[in-house]
Amino acid sequence: MTHHAMRWIRCATVLAVTLMVTACTTSPTGRQQLTLMSDGQLDQMGQEAFSQYQQDLPPAGQAEQRFAQCIAQALVNQLPASERDKTWQIRVFESEQANAFALPGGYMGINTGLLQLAPDQDQIASVIGHEIGHVLARHANERVSTQTSTQLALSVLSSVSGMQGPGGDQLMGALGLGAQYGILLPFSRRHESEADIIGLRLMADAGFDPRASITLWESMSAQGGANPPAWMSTHPSHGQRIQGLQAEMPNAMARFEQAQQAGRQPNCRL
Repeated sequence: MTHHAMRWIRCATVLAVTLMVTACTTSPTGRQQLTLMSDGQLDQMGQEAFSQYQQDLPPAGQAEQRFAQCIAQALVNQLPASERDKTWQIRVFESEQANAFALPGGYMGINTGLLQLAPDQDQIASVIGHEIGHVLARHANERVSTQTSTQLALSVLSSVSGMQGPGGDQLMGALGLGAQYGILLPFSRRHESEADIIGLRLMADAGFDPRASITLWESMSAQGGANPPAWMSTHPSHGQRIQGLQAEMPNAMARFEQAQQAGRQPNCRL
């Protein structure tokens, strides 16, 4: 065997071991995940995507900003210390499309169209909590690791910016945003269900009424009719969503009561 061949095998072995270590992660609900991307790389992508989103859409008024920030801060306060260190900033954008999103690194956005559909702190907490759940569970990392080739994932790890090169559109899709940054792309049903559970627990721990999550989906379904709001249309059917929330509700209500007894009673008003 030539020296070159032996060196290639050694390099391939080191790479394989590195990938195995990087890929073996566990989500907040205990599910095993394949995550080939570095968190730093995805956080950078999230920052750049958020910056572009802010350029594309005008900001909402100060009252809307304070309302969303109040809710988001109450939720973030319940995160583990290691997660609270993220940026976790939220902005409200002036747009009639009922959209919300959260990006790696803790960048969050919500449109005024969603606030108009659900101008209630508990319902909006269920939306923001759900989106935070996607970030906590590293769903973007998992999606790019499983839906793109390993070669693409590795090339991104070595690039200066995940937004550059031919794989940029695919990687932006992994973040839940389309190439134009304003188009939300659905995660898998497994990811959506997991984000629901994480978000429900988070809002309950923060002192928001978890029952509002079901109220939100029922009202959005009723108002949407044949053309549901954009945020709702990227998720599984409302019937499946409500069933999953109801199954988790006893645990969420117990957490909510504990939060209330501990004095966690947010008062965010629009």
